[in-house]
Amino acid sequence: MTTPSHPSRSDTPTKGAFPSWSAPAGEIVGRRDGAVLRAGGIRYARAARFAPPVAEAPVERIDATGPSPACPQPRVEFLEEVLGLVPGELPFDEDCLRLSVTVPADPGGDETLPVMVMIHGGSYVSGAGDPEIYDPAVLVVEQRVVVVRVTYRLGLLGYLGDGATRPANLGLLDQIEALRWVRANIAAFGGDPSEVTLFGQSAGGDAIAHLMIAEGADGLFRRAIIQSPPIGVMPGRSAMTDAMMRVAQSLTIETDIDDVLSAQPSVEPSIARHGIAAGMPFGVQYGHHPLPAEEDLDAARREAAQRVDVLIGSTDREASLFPGKALGDRALSPWLAPFVQRVGQALTDRIYGNGILDFAERHHRAGGRGQRYLITRGVSGNPYAGAHTIELPLLRGRLETRWGADLIEGVDPDDFERSGRRLRQVFADFARTGDVGVISEPGLIEVRELPSR
Repeated sequence: MTTPSHPSRSDTPTKGAFPSWSAPAGEIVGRRDGAVLRAGGIRYARAARFAPPVAEAPVERIDATGPSPACPQPRVEFLEEVLGLVPGELPFDEDCLRLSVTVPADPGGDETLPVMVMIHGGSYVSGAGDPEIYDPAVLVVEQRVVVVRVTYRLGLLGYLGDGATRPANLGLLDQIEALRWVRANIAAFGGDPSEVTLFGQSAGGDAIAHLMIAEGADGLFRRAIIQSPPIGVMPGRSAMTDAMMRVAQSLTIETDIDDVLSAQPSVEPSIARHGIAAGMPFGVQYGHHPLPAEEDLDAARREAAQRVDVLIGSTDREASLFPGKALGDRALSPWLAPFVQRVGQALTDRIYGNGILDFAERHHRAGGRGQRYLITRGVSGNPYAGAHTIELPLLRGRLETRWGADLIEGVDPDDFERSGRRLRQVFADFARTGDVGVISEPGLIEVRELPSR
């Protein structure tokens, strides 16, 4: 890959409330926000509905003073309650192929910073790059990194196609275009394009694991922090996806977007018929560009291990998030507690733990460098202790009553601050060096070298 020419240090941002950066994409005008500078809503590509993304051509000036819109999506009220999400926080727009960049407001001379690119989670059907829950300001200032947040297509718009009448893997192709934009433009923000680390939780982690083997992504990042990827539900999905596609054929580029969203639940298959994979029905499809066929995955992953350092892991009670969803307040009843714990542990192992261990061992056998972590963080007495997403408020680093309401109810503010600072350090150290060593901090995180059964 040809490395693009990088702007000189004289092109660092102008001072004032509206800083600007001279980049190959154009003159990018952002905004100052306390100790950070933000450039938001930058279009990295455009795409017609059900069509591959086309890279955005350079322009003279880019207004980057607002956030990226979210891909249109149905509400997920359970996550709103657990995570403290704000309905309608971001506008919906199919023209959502945007990214946001956050940098320290005090760049130091010729300092070049490592770049951390976040791929958001949400089971490939919800979420966006720019909600408050993902605000990287504390991480950026404290650890002196550049953080890029990527918004991409979801659900029916991004992850369902047969490869013939409708392309598959559009959301993954969106992410590749975003990484190409980063490669070409991030030096203008003081970031090092040769030191790019992807990080993402849940579906974001799964996307990163697949970007490692995706055609066209080679050379666009050096390291990967893969947080709680649902690896256990990804194999053997072709029959389910084909059935979903048959139902979705009536939706076209002319269908009103509200009708598309209304139809999405009817497209989703039942767990009774398709098993646990139907719990996350939308996702990447093997054998369709840019991914290899399922039978070729091991070879592709072995080859990728030579190129990408990996920090992969999970929380210790991932699925405790989901029995609570299914059982509601009954999950707190003493007579149900042992049953809920057994179900939660079985689901944690089936969806996350076993697949992560297999991934880590395979990466090591192929000569890859990396480590595996386990987050044991949680609030005593809170049913979501150690649950899926528990690290998100720690990475954000600001404790607010409206954020993470159920997830971190009862947290001690001082302990939250200490734990968050440490976790942010671990992730940023990996982005800087690719090796954080062996760590044992009960009540927060354990990190082991690979292999690590």
